[in-house]
Amino acid sequence: MAGNVPIQFSTVPQKQPAGTSDPKWVQWLLITIALAFLGLFLFLPLITVFIQAFAKGVNVYIEAITNPEALSAIKLTILVALIAIPLNAIFGIASAWAITKFQFRGKNILITLIDLPFAVSPVIAGLVFILLFGSRGLFGEWLFDNDIKIVFAVPGIVLATIFVTFPFVSRELIPLMQAQGTAEEEASITLGASGWKTFWYVTLPNIKWALLYGMILCNARAIGEFGAVSVVSGHIRGLTNTMPLHIEILYGEYQFAAAFAVASLMSLMAIFTLIIKSFLEWKAKKQISTEI
Repeated sequence: MAGNVPIQFSTVPQKQPAGTSDPKWVQWLLITIALAFLGLFLFLPLITVFIQAFAKGVNVYIEAITNPEALSAIKLTILVALIAIPLNAIFGIASAWAITKFQFRGKNILITLIDLPFAVSPVIAGLVFILLFGSRGLFGEWLFDNDIKIVFAVPGIVLATIFVTFPFVSRELIPLMQAQGTAEEEASITLGASGWKTFWYVTLPNIKWALLYGMILCNARAIGEFGAVSVVSGHIRGLTNTMPLHIEILYGEYQFAAAFAVASLMSLMAIFTLIIKSFLEWKAKKQISTEI
């Protein structure tokens, strides 16, 4: 029609709205504060640990980490982590599956109990195990009669570590499984798959990255746990000392170079754990973007 005016579309790219309206100096101030905080409380102590570890030379460093008591502490720390992580993974999957896939009485109580180690001091947790399994504890007499040692032995350290680390896997899986819902599992069962096949081929692939992420966090806490383990271990040299306890003993005996040497080894383990954690986060984001 003669009176119509053709609509013209602008080809000029529109400026995307800024994520914040704060001036540049505010943004740079916040970034500077964050970096200064990280440098002061994270990087500077970490660098100091390695400087002190090598302060008396490489030979002293090697001798400190290859000392029989140090090797025993390293082996015990790794052993406890290797036991605690799979058990926590099984518990985390079972509890997350029960909470997110089923409706039952006491669900909120179960969720609260999962969070209990976050609220209870590790030292108190260790004392609880002493009251249960110690020589004068609830089961102490029966354990003594049957020649079973739990506290002041490796089983007590494992139990204490499991207690302080069991929320990590559950807390990674529950939000993810709640967001995923039950549609895929219901479809699998409708098509004739058994419960085990549904878990193995449907549920597990959907939660694998969150599961691995939770296990990495569990490993980091298991390696560095001090309070609960200190109470139940008895501090027996070469037998029940984990790496944190061994470091405490060395530092208390003014063997600073040896203490920092073992601490640097723990720091390397933590850095390696952080690298794995970052890799899993990247893989999870990549998988999500691919599915979208």
